[in-house]
Amino acid sequence: MRPTEPTHREQGGRTAHAFYYAPRNPGISGPADERPPLIVISHGGPTTATRDTLDLKVQFWTSRGFAIADVNYRGSSGYGREYRRRLNGEWGIADVEDMIAVARHLAAAGKADSRRLIVRGGSAGGYTTLAALTFHPGVFQAGASYYGISDLEVLARDTHKFESRYLDTLVGPYPAASEVYRARSPIHFVDRLSCALILFQGLEDRVVPPNQSEMMADAVRRKGLPVSYLTFAGEQHGFRRADTITRCLEAELYFYGAVFGFAIADRVEPPAIDNLS
Repeated sequence: MRPTEPTHREQGGRTAHAFYYAPRNPGISGPADERPPLIVISHGGPTTATRDTLDLKVQFWTSRGFAIADVNYRGSSGYGREYRRRLNGEWGIADVEDMIAVARHLAAAGKADSRRLIVRGGSAGGYTTLAALTFHPGVFQAGASYYGISDLEVLARDTHKFESRYLDTLVGPYPAASEVYRARSPIHFVDRLSCALILFQGLEDRVVPPNQSEMMADAVRRKGLPVSYLTFAGEQHGFRRADTITRCLEAELYFYGAVFGFAIADRVEPPAIDNLS
């Protein structure tokens, strides 16, 4: 399934690119006057890019009534050097602003329900997800983090050699800019979070160790917000097993149904959700 059109949102002279996928299921049609829930996806990298190619995960969501916005925020590859450099020193700010701008643009255009906006991402995209939920509460009503980064300072100290000093460009030289790292780490500002969150983590992950997700799940749980935390033995950074990928999608779907109060048609094993009233 291809997007209906590449879309972008301009605000204050800035541009954020995204691919929008409308809900579509040949066998089912929803109420004509109901706007769909929207999942805004933040790609990993963070300086890679998403493409408008066949993605069965996108089809999983659109066939179940969700709209998708797959965002190439500032810093993404494929739009020229200037666009790529706009994330330098701005990771956790520019990418988050673009995710929010795309969500608000689509809601204002009538392509999404502003009361059911979801942000989702893995790895660096998981960081953008957590930053959006923490530093801009009230925009999104739910989020999903796949092996996401909650503490940038820990990542700068402990990351693998392949990406050593990568954050010097995206955030600032470490440890000289340690205060900036702390100020942009969602784990230190969970008190601002105001919505439901589901987290997924591989227990053999050496890029973003499990304690990054564990700390976030524990903090959200203590705050009394709905939270679900699923771990997978044998999985590393980026899930590869078919049963893991299937379990994650089904658990995430169930989580959104529980949070937004709709029943899902799929028969799935419900994930444990704390603080769900």
